[in-house]
Amino acid sequence: MAKPLTLEKILFSQGFGTRRYCSDLVYAELVKVNGVLAEDPDEKVPTDNLTLNVDGEDWEYHEKAYVAFNKPIGYECSHKTSHHPSIYGLLPQPLVERGIQCVGRLDYDTTGLILMSDDGQFIHKMTTPKKNIGKIYDITTAEDLTTAQIEHLLNGVVLDDDPKPCFAKACVQQSERLLSMTIVEGRYHQVKRMMAAVGNHVAGLHRSSIGAYTMPSDLPEGEWRWLYADDLKQLGTSIQDQT
Repeated sequence: MAKPLTLEKILFSQGFGTRRYCSDLVYAELVKVNGVLAEDPDEKVPTDNLTLNVDGEDWEYHEKAYVAFNKPIGYECSHKTSHHPSIYGLLPQPLVERGIQCVGRLDYDTTGLILMSDDGQFIHKMTTPKKNIGKIYDITTAEDLTTAQIEHLLNGVVLDDDPKPCFAKACVQQSERLLSMTIVEGRYHQVKRMMAAVGNHVAGLHRSSIGAYTMPSDLPEGEWRWLYADDLKQLGTSIQDQT
């Protein structure tokens, strides 16, 4: 059981502002704890299964944030964008304020699953090449796929900046111009460059899975959801691993 924390500290940890502002939220009668109006920012509150309501919005307490996000096309995975809006503008402000970051990035014209967290240890575990975590991309190609192209991807292609070949861990052809490809590396524009290297081109790119975790079918583009213990297990980690 987690140690109780003061309500002010809880609100601050969740990204609702400075400690002073979090206290003012309570004094302004804008905070409910498990449905009960809070009066004292110094009140000790158990954090297990805690649900807050802040200024009319419900918020689950999470000591660390683990989030799945369905990235739409036309957004950059950066706080400092160059030509396109940032995906962080699609997230609730508390998540942004608490320092949530992308676990790897997708190009502005790529859609699909992004993991996000404010837990540096989790981000490292999910991005280190030593873990060999597979990522499935659904690739719409500009031209019909051939058996030779798929075999080339599986046997390894050499990109122009590295003599070491990179391989598709698996390829499943869904249609004449749709390929589901699993890779475990994360080189710059890797999928696009691999397809170009075998004589085809990417017309559309969508990441559907990371590890054994697949994008929830009911998660719309531009929306997010919390990851829970069972989800983290599918990613080869656990909440206990992060503490």
